[in-house]
Amino acid sequence: MFELLGIPPQALFGQVLLGLINGSFYAILSLGLAVIFGLLNIINFSHGAQYMMGAFVAWMCLNYLGLNYWVALLLAPIIVGATGIAIERLLLKRIAHLDHLYGLLLTFGLALIIQGLFRNQYGSSGLPYAIPPQLSGGQNLGFMFLPNYRAWVIFASLVVCLGTWFLIEKTKLGSYLRAATENPTLTQAFGINVPLLVTLTYGFGVALAAFAGVLAAPIYSVNPNMGGDLIIVVFAVVVIGGMGSIMGAIVTGFSLGLIEGLTKVFYPEAAATVIFIIMVLVLLVKPAGLFGRQA
Repeated sequence: MFELLGIPPQALFGQVLLGLINGSFYAILSLGLAVIFGLLNIINFSHGAQYMMGAFVAWMCLNYLGLNYWVALLLAPIIVGATGIAIERLLLKRIAHLDHLYGLLLTFGLALIIQGLFRNQYGSSGLPYAIPPQLSGGQNLGFMFLPNYRAWVIFASLVVCLGTWFLIEKTKLGSYLRAATENPTLTQAFGINVPLLVTLTYGFGVALAAFAGVLAAPIYSVNPNMGGDLIIVVFAVVVIGGMGSIMGAIVTGFSLGLIEGLTKVFYPEAAATVIFIIMVLVLLVKPAGLFGRQA
């Protein structure tokens, strides 16, 4: 049988695809974290729980309201993003002037509360969510079989990530956001409503997490622990890319997903730890992260 680097091509490209899928989720989630930290200086530890909420809202839309996947993909980020806005206005706003540690502890507590509420209501076992009929099946590429839904996840992630980067780095609204971060008093003097920008930015970051949750629902079972299992890896991705770096979150998310997938092929024993090994090495050489700026 034809082999690449001693590995059957189906196995090699299968793991590359799996790595890109995981990288898609790493990129969207770390992008949301980077947006919130980079523009608001909040270490949002509830991001994993908000990702889980996105998957559950999609499941509820289907099972309680009969709404299909495409409606849920639009509706769930709006609903969960609205809860993020409420959290920012009711809780985070009150500790905005304090050290980052207070925000981390508050959002960590929120994550435990949210996960506990969903666990009590739905249990810990996974709930199924079917792949939409339009994206069922796959393509035979000759060297591997490409499921349509997996390809859609990678495509949708790239579009959302690059769209967010363009919005923040290349538009007038993004320049307002960055100016409000650098000097909120001066920015407000120009008539820009800085508190509203802060609230909407947090809601947008939370909506990104929910969007990733809806994408993940048909691939992984919908369960209250799905965010908690992922959030530590996503924080490692953000640290490697550079805290608050938008492009760093995107590039590092996809790259680390790919590296993780290839590690499963060539040295499976290190697959669960390779991202953290890279994080340690990056912190030793470049503490601000690959795309971060030294304070």
